[in-house]
Parts: sequence; structure tokens; C-alpha cells
Amino acid sequence: MIKRKKSTLVLIVVLMLAIFYMQLQTTIPGIIQDLDFDLSKKDAPPVTELHPYVLKQKNELVRLTEEKGITIIISDGYRSHEEQTRIYNQGRTTGGSIVTNAKAGESLHNYGLAIDFALKLKDGSVIWDMEYDGNNNGKSDWMEVVEIAKSLGFQWGGDWANFPDYPHLQMDFGLSIRELQRGKRPPEDIAIP
Repeated sequence: MIKRKKSTLVLIVVLMLAIFYMQLQTTIPGIIQDLDFDLSKKDAPPVTELHPYVLKQKNELVRLTEEKGITIIISDGYRSHEEQTRIYNQGRTTGGSIVTNAKAGESLHNYGLAIDFALKLKDGSVIWDMEYDGNNNGKSDWMEVVEIAKSLGFQWGGDWANFPDYPHLQMDFGLSIRELQRGKRPPEDIAIP
């Protein structure tokens, strides 16, 4: 009987500590670093630019859309944690509308695996109009860009159900945000057909 009470007490204490930990993480994000004691983890070098394959495919996207009479600009690529925090705070603690739910370290931009695009008109102005048909072929230029991007291996943020991000294109190489946070990176010389 006493042994059963001890195991029940231990279970209750463990559950309470887990709830306390989750509450702290929710209330004060980042106050406790992830308690992951993976000793095989190697420190990954800091990411400071687009992954080489993402860069190659970005350049190909610009070239292929130009061939269709559509000019795009890449409005964002690699993003530092500081920049991600600034964008995350927009609409929360600073002015403007909320544009992301990703905190620093939670966006593929922070790992050089995402880009954002916009359409550039002949007069030099930049638009985010998903209906615009500047090449007059009866199709939305925006969706033509998305179609080309997908053919190059990009995933489109417009396909997300919870928080669609229409200018966003990414390549996760099968890695989760958690894996990226732990230091896992796609190989530099990856060759995806």
C-alpha cells in the first residue's frame, strides 16, 4: 500500500513539474531553454544567408517568371533572429498588422530556407495583388509564380490552413523547426531533382 502511494505521489509531482514548465514557457517564452540533453548534438554554424540550393532555385524562379513576362522581386530571404523578433512584434507590441505567428527561431527564414516574393510592375512599383494579370494571358501572375515555384520544389505558404502566408515560399528538406533549432541542417551540396 505504501509503495503504491509513493509511485502515485511521484507521478503527481512529475505531472505538476511538467505543467509548471509548460506554463513558464507560455507565460515567459525563452525563460527556460529547451531541456534537451541530446549529447550527440553538434553545434551547427550560425546561418547567415540562404541555403545554396534555395538560392539556386530562387534565381531560377526569377528567370522562369521573367520568361513568362512576369517580374518578381524577392522581398525577403534569410532573416536574423533580431529581424524575426521585430516582425513578430508588429501588430502586437508595435504598430501595424500581425504578419507572422513565428517567433525568432521558429521561421524557416531564420535558417535560410525561405523567401518571400512580390510582383514588380513596369513602372517600378511593387504589388502583392493575387488577381493581377500583367502579362495578359488570362491567368493570375501571382498564381503563375506559385506554380513555377512549386515545380522548383518550393512549398507555398498560401497552402497553409491556419495562417496562410501568400508571399512565402520555403524548402524544409524534410526537417522540422525543432530539428533545425537543435542544429540539424540540410547538406550544403544537396541536389534535389
